[in-house]
Amino acid sequence: MERTEYLKRLLAGETVEAGSEMHLMMHDMSQDAIRICMDINGTYHAPGELAALMSELTGRPVPEGFALFPPFNADCGKNIFLGKNVFINSGCKFQDQGGIYLGDGCLIGHNVVLATLNHHLDPAQRGSMVPKSIRLGSDVWVGSGAIILPGITIGDGAVVAAGTVVTKDVAARTVVAGNPARVIKQIKQGEQ
Repeated sequence: MERTEYLKRLLAGETVEAGSEMHLMMHDMSQDAIRICMDINGTYHAPGELAALMSELTGRPVPEGFALFPPFNADCGKNIFLGKNVFINSGCKFQDQGGIYLGDGCLIGHNVVLATLNHHLDPAQRGSMVPKSIRLGSDVWVGSGAIILPGITIGDGAVVAAGTVVTKDVAARTVVAGNPARVIKQIKQGEQ
C-alpha cells in the first residue's frame, strides 16, 4: 500500500482493521513521525528550524507565522493541516491519523491532546481503529490540558477552557469548559 492511498483512506474514515495492511502502514508511518518528533524535542532549534522540521513531519510547507514550543508529539504527522499564524505550546500530543485541521490564528495551549482515533467497543475487534477528523476554525483558543476527541468541529473564535474534555461540536464564538465540555458563554464582539 502506498502512503498517499493510506492517508486518503484514513481521511475518509475507513476503519483500520487490526493486523491489516493499513495497520502495518500505520506502524510504519508512526516510526517516521517518532523520529522527526525526537529531532524536534531532542535539542534547541531556532524558530525557522522548527518550521522546517514541522514541514518534514506534515509533508508540506508550514504557512507563515507558524510557531511551536517543544516538546511536541505526533504519531503520523502527515494528516496535520495548519493555517496561517498557528501557535502550538509545549507538551502537545496530536494523534492525527484521522486528520487534524487548525484554522488561521489558532492558539493551542500547553499539554493539549487532539485524538482522532477510537478503538472498537467490541472486545473481539478492540485492536481495530476508526479515524475521525478534528477541525478547529479560525482564531480558536484551546487552553492548557484540554482534550479534544475524534470527530469534533470547533467553530471560528471559540474558546476551549483549560482542562476541558470536548466530546461534542462547539459553536463559533462560544466558550466551553468542564468534563464533558458545556457552554459557559457566548463571546461578544470586542469582549476581553
